[in-house]
Amino acid sequence: MSEKRIETWDEFWPFYVREHSSPACRALHFIGSSLSLVVLAAGIFVNPWLLLAAPIVGYGFAWIGHFFIEKNKPASFKYPLWSFLADWKMWAMMLTGRMGGEVRKAQGGS
Repeated sequence: MSEKRIETWDEFWPFYVREHSSPACRALHFIGSSLSLVVLAAGIFVNPWLLLAAPIVGYGFAWIGHFFIEKNKPASFKYPLWSFLADWKMWAMMLTGRMGGEVRKAQGGS
């Protein structure tokens, strides 16, 4: 049986959060996303060839977290655009200290 395809952002976000339940996985996402911003800036201001490395850096850290920590497939494989947007929402929520509450909510807590 195939699993039901997620159709809305309101369905996707809790799924995404549950797929990132491990603090270590979320930390790798945060590091990768932050480094990709640095590489992106270096590509704009130093060497345009570095622009090619930005997604490799960002997704490299994230995928390590999924394959070796969460032991699941990255959401970006099935939902690339929503996953990209959710990566940055999670990054911002981690930056502001609100991601733990989102994880508890997605896992059925309050």
